[in-house]
Amino acid sequence: MSPPLLKLGAVLSTMAMISNWMSQTLPSLVGLNTTRITTPDTLTQISPKEGWQVYSSAQDPDGRCICTVVAPEQNLCSRDAKSRQLRQLLEKVQNMSQSIEVLNLRTQRDFQYVLKMETQMKGLKAKFRQIEDDRKTLMTKHFQELKEKMDELLPLIPVLEQYKTDAKLITQFKEEIRNLSTVLTGIQEEIGAYDYEELHQRVVNLESRLRDCMKKLTCGKLMKITGPITVKISGTRFGAWMTDPLASEKNNRVWYMDSYTNNKIVREYKSIADFVSGAESRTYNLPFKWAGTNHVVYNGSLYFNKYQSNIIIKYSFDTGRVLAQRSLEYAGFHNVYPYTWGGFSDIDLMADEIGLWAVYATNQNAGNIVISQLNQDTLEVLKSWSTGYPKRSAGESFMICGTLYVTNSHLTGAKVYYSYSTKTSTYEYTDIPFHNQYFHISMLDYNARDRALYAWNNGHQVLFNVTLFHVIKTEDDT
Repeated sequence: MSPPLLKLGAVLSTMAMISNWMSQTLPSLVGLNTTRITTPDTLTQISPKEGWQVYSSAQDPDGRCICTVVAPEQNLCSRDAKSRQLRQLLEKVQNMSQSIEVLNLRTQRDFQYVLKMETQMKGLKAKFRQIEDDRKTLMTKHFQELKEKMDELLPLIPVLEQYKTDAKLITQFKEEIRNLSTVLTGIQEEIGAYDYEELHQRVVNLESRLRDCMKKLTCGKLMKITGPITVKISGTRFGAWMTDPLASEKNNRVWYMDSYTNNKIVREYKSIADFVSGAESRTYNLPFKWAGTNHVVYNGSLYFNKYQSNIIIKYSFDTGRVLAQRSLEYAGFHNVYPYTWGGFSDIDLMADEIGLWAVYATNQNAGNIVISQLNQDTLEVLKSWSTGYPKRSAGESFMICGTLYVTNSHLTGAKVYYSYSTKTSTYEYTDIPFHNQYFHISMLDYNARDRALYAWNNGHQVLFNVTLFHVIKTEDDT
């Protein structure tokens, strides 16, 4: 048999096998004969387990609150497996559709070749008849060759008819797959919409539970410090900036106090945005110079350490007057017991969720840190705790929920190294690193409203986000 005929025979034989495979196997692969789709009406929901652990952190630069919730493991809905099976079936049908399309392209190409051969066969048959009518005029040898070629082509005629049938079958399969894909896509869209409604309801329920949960939060324990976020670059190497933790949500005033001594000017800005742009709204000229950088604004008043003394001043921004002043008994001042960076940082005033605090050192406590809770109106010491941590070894410190957190340095590699709980009168050594990006911190204070640490870092005003671990009160708690 000549090479062209061998090629044609191979093509037709292959197509016959493909036709047989498609008619027997393809329907079961795409699920036309056995697959049954379950409707969403048969789905059931398994309620999530109870109990939550809530982590909360600070606001981002846009003012949005960042709250992290560690929720218990959720059970899967029983219909999740059905949805997964549906997606897998749809993917299988789509893959099969692509395979059929490739096969169809090949079939069309071979089909054109066969049609060409059919035309040649018909022409050859006509010529053969003509030759047979006039065979007496031809040589016997040529007649015999033509007759052999005709005999070879005659068996291909029924195969060609089968090939035409197979081509029609492929077209039918393409149409069935297209219809099945449409049906599966519709079912998936229905289930998807059903999932969205249920998910939305779960989110609403979760928000409600979180609101109830937040009402039951006890004070948090510091777990992590992230950042910093650089808000502005201004001023000298040392200074302080702050907002009022007791101000309303609409009151976002910022106060700015440059340098650690020889200054009485406090600058006020209506918002963080104004602070960044330098749009100052008001300037206050204090009656006394301040010492250090450890001031605090609390409930509309500024609390600061009067220069060259252990006297604490309460100054009202609204009236522009000193409302109270009191000597902090035995407290060292004027670089007797400062933080490691110096700067007359002997007395550190701060506020947290519980109230107003003073952190300092005394000779009676051998230069170790003393924590005193203050009456915000009279500045009277309500209660004091003596720690064993040397004040001069501390880089900076801040209070969160009645616990003092002390950093081991004000320079590179700083971390929260020590904490003292006023609730239990106990201490522990910790290891909570944070990024001292500009290498010299001269002010670090916690703001309970923003859940953030305000810092003055080598002439950069920055914010650190904090992650706190809260314990949820139960009905059994007293």
